[in-house]
Amino acid sequence: MPLQYPLSAVVPSKDSGDDMTLALVLTTISPEVGGVLVRGEKGTAKSTTVRALASVLPPIEVVAGDRFSSAPGDTSPDGPAPDHAWPLDAETETRPVRLVELPVGATEDRVLGSLHLSKVLADGVAEYEPGLLARAHRGILYVDEVNLLHDHLVDLLLDAAAMGRSTVERDGVSVAHAARFVLVGTMNPEEGELRPQLLDRFGLTVEIAAPRDPRLRAEVVRRRLAFDADPHAFVGSYADAERALTDRIAAARKLLPEVELTDAVLTKVAEVCAAFEVDGMRADIVTTRTAVAHAAWNGRTTVTRADIRQAALLALPHRRRRNPFDAPGLDEELLDQVLGNEEPEPEPEPPGPQPDGDGPDGEGPDGESDLDTGPGGPTRSSGGDEGPGRSPEGDGEGLDTGPGGPTRPPGDGQAVVASLADPYKVRRFEVHGTGAGESGKRSRALTSNGRRAGNDPTGAGGLHLVETIRAAAPHQRARGREGGRIRFEQQDLRTARREGREANLVLFCVDASGSMAARKRMEQVKTAILSLLLDAYQRRDKVGLVTFRAGGADVALPPTHSVDIAAKRLADLPAGGRTPLAEGLLQAAEVLRVEKVRDPRRRPLLIVITDGRATHGEGAVPRSRQAAQWIAEQGTTAIVVDCEQGPMRMGLAGQLALHMQATHLPLADISAQALTTVARVA
Repeated sequence: MPLQYPLSAVVPSKDSGDDMTLALVLTTISPEVGGVLVRGEKGTAKSTTVRALASVLPPIEVVAGDRFSSAPGDTSPDGPAPDHAWPLDAETETRPVRLVELPVGATEDRVLGSLHLSKVLADGVAEYEPGLLARAHRGILYVDEVNLLHDHLVDLLLDAAAMGRSTVERDGVSVAHAARFVLVGTMNPEEGELRPQLLDRFGLTVEIAAPRDPRLRAEVVRRRLAFDADPHAFVGSYADAERALTDRIAAARKLLPEVELTDAVLTKVAEVCAAFEVDGMRADIVTTRTAVAHAAWNGRTTVTRADIRQAALLALPHRRRRNPFDAPGLDEELLDQVLGNEEPEPEPEPPGPQPDGDGPDGEGPDGESDLDTGPGGPTRSSGGDEGPGRSPEGDGEGLDTGPGGPTRPPGDGQAVVASLADPYKVRRFEVHGTGAGESGKRSRALTSNGRRAGNDPTGAGGLHLVETIRAAAPHQRARGREGGRIRFEQQDLRTARREGREANLVLFCVDASGSMAARKRMEQVKTAILSLLLDAYQRRDKVGLVTFRAGGADVALPPTHSVDIAAKRLADLPAGGRTPLAEGLLQAAEVLRVEKVRDPRRRPLLIVITDGRATHGEGAVPRSRQAAQWIAEQGTTAIVVDCEQGPMRMGLAGQLALHMQATHLPLADISAQALTTVARVA
């Protein structure tokens, strides 16, 4: 088994501090916190840190020979009859905590468990073979790229996380077993967001970014190269630090029941959660448990203001009420204002400042540990340097729609920047026909789940038992059957043809030239795209944007599920200059070609928004017609939204639609409602 990179050797980033390691440690000290979701850009040691966590956790005691990691006194399908509970004096053994990885492409039977096929075939005994949920009991269940997990697996995780048990009713097996584990998920927000139901099940969430300090980056490379060159020597050099972490976690677990939880602490937690308008009561419970675990981690039996502050920073960002386009995170100035400068009193006495002077940043004496982000450890400042994705202001672009919103200096003397209006709910649009794309909530498609719409003798779906029997029934006499079992042959096999919904790709190709540069018009276009993106987030679609102006075309928004990334890209979209129509169409066609290679089953819809003019370069009009004809030859479903205005119209957009074999919709004025109606009609 290859050696794991030591947890104590992970270099913390000044941008995100030690929040990730701290969150992982706290949820292992108190598993009732509910797990950790780590969001961050690629290459930030998310997976390395999670895999290193298991090696520093204290070992656990399990009943010897039990396949479900039960402790004495726990119930288990393998326990003694009749109640399946192991006696308190059962023989035990000690083993390390398991880190079980759930692959994104795992099948349902591997997650839940199923029949033990070898015993069924060899001995004729129907025995249950435990799945990944059983193996992860009392351990860590790690899902890398959790936002890409299939919906049916998400449903299984939701049930297990909510009930702490896994119930299997399939293949003639009826089994229920404990499945209490620390759920850890990592994801890159650029690849799409997480379902709200699963997001709420994560107790804590952390935003992580790579360090920007060149010295820290050099140290990361230095340690990684040393580990790759001689893993045993490198791990040995951190052995003392790893043992210290293990001892500290064990001590914190032992101290946890002794931490005093006063009414003043509960009131302060409730005030914080109410100030951030979180939904439901789970936020209050998780924040309280995290604050208690943080106090135990720092060797205290009283919960301080610093414990509540750190707990709120970890437990509330993904629970506060916000629009999908809003940046994640908390307003730390508001948090400090609600917490105040006074410590929660252990007794009902008049509150007063503590003599040790714990301030808003939680300074305290316990600050030697590299993993201590409580008192004395690194804390985030609302006014200092912040990493990408952590500051509500981002890079200054944001979604400011007022008169002082983001503007860009004109690049060629003709560019202007339109602001964004508030996004709105759009109607569902569908692509004609029946596709076979990824499961979603948009257009009709043949999927692996959904309502049964017939049978197929050559399909790859699940067995359609009724139709298979019906196909074999007329041939039983010819096959010599005189009673007993039905005789089947290969040609009798029928599979279920299921019809559900698929996700689509909606690609906007927007003319951002001088003739389209009216601020109101561009505002309507951008607002429509953001609204469709919000709808796509809910229906699991992809939305992209190609713009053309001045001297060429740009992919302003690559096909994405991420509303946060989309909002930042679209907020500062300039307009002005000449009209390179041919370049815009060819760029859109290239985006569709690349996406077809990546996901050949996702059907696209191309929406070209233009007045039809082509004014850039020699032979602009013939080149634009050739580009349109090439798109038509690819069989792409397309719509041309005609933005030409005025009493004297040249009808160029109509001619473009004719060459593209696209639907032509002349509109005197582009409105956001008109754009979404166009997509729905398609």
